[in-house]
Amino acid sequence: MSTGKESRTGEFVEKVVKVRRCATVVKGGRRFSFAGLVVVGNGRGKVGCGYAKANEVPPAVEKAIKDGMKNLIEVPVEAGTIPHRVEGRYETAKVILLPASPGTGIIAGAAVRAVCESAGIHDVLSKAHGSTNPVNLVKASLHALQQLRTKAEVERLRGVSLG
Repeated sequence: MSTGKESRTGEFVEKVVKVRRCATVVKGGRRFSFAGLVVVGNGRGKVGCGYAKANEVPPAVEKAIKDGMKNLIEVPVEAGTIPHRVEGRYETAKVILLPASPGTGIIAGAAVRAVCESAGIHDVLSKAHGSTNPVNLVKASLHALQQLRTKAEVERLRGVSLG
């Protein structure tokens, strides 16, 4: 069960990437619980993800949003795209993100697209290898975005001027 639900709280936008249902069999029948995967971002370079479980869908999503707000990262966005090619890994999921020219849009699957849109990236190319598990893909794309460096940052870190 996946949904494309989107809501706003303050400056942050929450996108529900996936809602999973789990059943445990007890004496009286099946007891269901739900897990929600949510991507939170302000559309201006801050993004995070949250994953939480509860006995009903709305509390699971609320808990996931709260978790996502705790795990925000800063992403350098230059002219609507990323500064350079980057590769992120999480468990067996591997995501490659490439900068794209204006007007390209976000060429990505649902999980990676949610992360890029929430971060404020408008033009990017992506390729996912390995696992297609949405949880792992979201975390791999966040890992990739954490590795991004602006030209000014690289110049400062290396102590040289890049022409």
